[in-house]
Parts: sequence; C-alpha cells; structure tokens
Amino acid sequence: MKAIITDAGFASRYLPITKTIPKAMIPIGAKPVMQLCVEECAEAGIDEIIIVATPNTKSKEIYDDYFHNPSENVKALLDKQGKSERFEPVEKVLNFPKITVIEQDPNLPYGNGSPIVSAKEFVENDEAFVVLYSDDLILGEGDVKTLIEKYKEHPEAKAVIATQEMPEETWSKFGMVALKDNGTLSHIVEKPKTPDLSPSNLTSYGRYLLTPEVFEYLVPENTGLDDELWTVDAITKLAEHGDVVVAHSKGKWITTGDPKNYFMAHLEYVLNHTDYAEDVKKFIETH
Repeated sequence: MKAIITDAGFASRYLPITKTIPKAMIPIGAKPVMQLCVEECAEAGIDEIIIVATPNTKSKEIYDDYFHNPSENVKALLDKQGKSERFEPVEKVLNFPKITVIEQDPNLPYGNGSPIVSAKEFVENDEAFVVLYSDDLILGEGDVKTLIEKYKEHPEAKAVIATQEMPEETWSKFGMVALKDNGTLSHIVEKPKTPDLSPSNLTSYGRYLLTPEVFEYLVPENTGLDDELWTVDAITKLAEHGDVVVAHSKGKWITTGDPKNYFMAHLEYVLNHTDYAEDVKKFIETH
C-alpha cells in the first residue's frame, strides 16, 4: 500500500521560522515531525510514501535532502573521529520505504483536500491508500496499522477513518463524528459551538484510509466552508454511497498545529519516549 503525507500549508502561526523550513521539519525530540509520520507508515508495512510539500517554496528541496541525501561528508568525518555510531540515525532515514516528494498543485483551491488531489496520479489505480496530515502525531501504536487492519476486516468499505474519544470541553475545536445505526460514519460536525450540537464524543483527525472513489468528490468544484476543499466533505459523500468504517485509535493523538500544542506535544514525547525523560521531569519539578 501507499501513503500520502501532507504538509502543504504556509504555517503562518509559526512564522518566522516557517518562511525558511516546512513546519513538519520542526523537531520532536531529535526527529522532525515528518519523520515520525514516515515511521508510523513504515511500521505498518507501507512500501511507498508520497510527501506533498508547499508549492513555490524550498520545502520540496528540504524534504528531498533530508530523506535522500547520503551525507557522505558527515559519515566520513564521524568515521575519522571514531564516532561512526552517531551516523546510525541517518542510515535509518536513508533506508525508509520509497519516498517521493512532490509539490501541491498551486492551481487547486486552498484546503486540506488539495494535497491529496495533487498526489492522485500515484494512487488512483490502487485498491486503497492511506492519508496522514503531518500536523497530527500518534504516540504508541500508530493509526496507519489500525486503519489497514480494519480495512482488511471490511474490504467493502469506501473508507476507514481514525477516531479518538475526547473530553467535552474540547469538542468545539474538532470535527465530531456522527454514526449510523450500524456504527459506520454518517457525517462529521465541524467544531460544534455547544456540546449539545456534538453527535458523539468521537473526534476525527488526519488519519484516513481512502479508496480512489474519493476523487469523484474531491474535485476543485466541490469547495465547502470558507471556499476551501475539505477532505471530510468528500468522505461524507462516500458515506452516502456505502460504509465508511470508524476505527478507534490504539495510540494517543496529539496535534502540533500551533506553537502551544506543539510545545505540549514535544514535552509529552520527551517525557515518554526519550532516555533523558527523568532529567526533564526533575528540571520541571525544581523550576
């Protein structure tokens, strides 16, 4: 299977740093956000990944350099210094599944569906493919594996979406899932203003398994709220013509979509997934 990872916005909330580097190259621990998304795909058995970068920037060049540059000068220096083991993380990056970096089509409307349309030629003849928004990270067991497993159980599904239960005070910030009587997706209520307008406590975020049928609805003419091209609008259309299976995440979803949430995501990752977590905890306790 193939995966599309999107990072095609301008990340204005992160300026000025994102005028120079893509947002998904900001680090979580010692790895950029994008690498964690790639690792989630690799661990699930994905064999080809398409990264969609922001057009008319250096983003494509930066991603290509990160995932494909063998950095022979760095390796030679580390070998000379007797520190060859420090190059092992680079070798891991160079041995990821096939990664192709493209730019989003600048002629498409703004919206989180446009990066997917930009990668259509890579996946339109496949049975299904996975989509990840690089804003969203999954700690623990990755959602890509869960989506694939659920699709194998329901090969007739038009799509599979990942969901997570969220506390009531957060419902107004996310897309909340409405279910049909059979437990599949009915539709998604975007950012309900009051709790009573939310159809459930399940939120949908940037982890989807889609079939190529989605491209019948994910077209430039089908813009929605704020004249943007929304992936969830196309998924809702799929749900009108068949089952969109709802999969419950086995990990923990965290977002890096803005500096505050990025900091908290980074801190949670450090406290739970690094060998210097105890030192950080002691620092926090004493300051």
